[in-house]
Amino acid sequence: MYSVLCQLSLIDLAVISTSVPIRVTNFFSGKRTISQIGCGTQIFFSLTLGIAECLLLTLMSYNHYIAICNPLQYSVIMSHNIYTQMVIGFWAGGAVTSLIHTVCVMQFPISCPQKIPHFLCEVMALLKLTSKGISAYVKSVVVSSPLVVLIPLSLILPSHILIFLAVLHRNSLEGRNKALATCSSHLCVVSLSFGPAILVYMIPGSSMTPKLNQSPLMLNVVLTPMLNPLIYSLRNKDVIAAMKSIIISRYSLGEMKSYT
Repeated sequence: MYSVLCQLSLIDLAVISTSVPIRVTNFFSGKRTISQIGCGTQIFFSLTLGIAECLLLTLMSYNHYIAICNPLQYSVIMSHNIYTQMVIGFWAGGAVTSLIHTVCVMQFPISCPQKIPHFLCEVMALLKLTSKGISAYVKSVVVSSPLVVLIPLSLILPSHILIFLAVLHRNSLEGRNKALATCSSHLCVVSLSFGPAILVYMIPGSSMTPKLNQSPLMLNVVLTPMLNPLIYSLRNKDVIAAMKSIIISRYSLGEMKSYT
């Protein structure tokens, strides 16, 4: 589980690094330009990380299911070799799918300079800048999105339903609370990651309203990576104890200052 969370932390850090640093640099320098190669690079890495995160969340749900429903067989089913193959699989799947979309998008004729109606180089926003032969590609995006979004969701939700059913039949209250806390935090992260993707890439005509897509993508690119560590840290007893000690110490210090 800690190895999987390390992968999620790596993805969150990389997702923010694809867009936030260049935005900060442009803000302080006053320049708001990006080269065609830089734009294609940003599309490739943002799509790779987004797809890899969807597949990683599916792996995490399967990991939760095995750990809670088949704990005695966990070390056999989730061996180191199986885990390594899964990690290589979701990184390779994200990279290959992203490369195909990046090559397709960058082949469309876009006369430079152009004003991108978005806070980053995004597929649907770039399609707004050209009108030559994009209808077929837009349809392919809408059709292929279920492969990345709905298929992982169809595996994540049933696994959590089976977990809930298994937990309800347990007599141990502590074990039940641990399992429910694990599933609830994971489902929260899943909703934050899959929700914006569904709004942006699975609604027909989304390429015509790129400005409306900025809010869910801002949530997915900036806020979600910031919230994920907080969501999983609140399950850690040591983190909760440290937060309580900080609050108590500050409260005690404030009372001492008020008396003096």
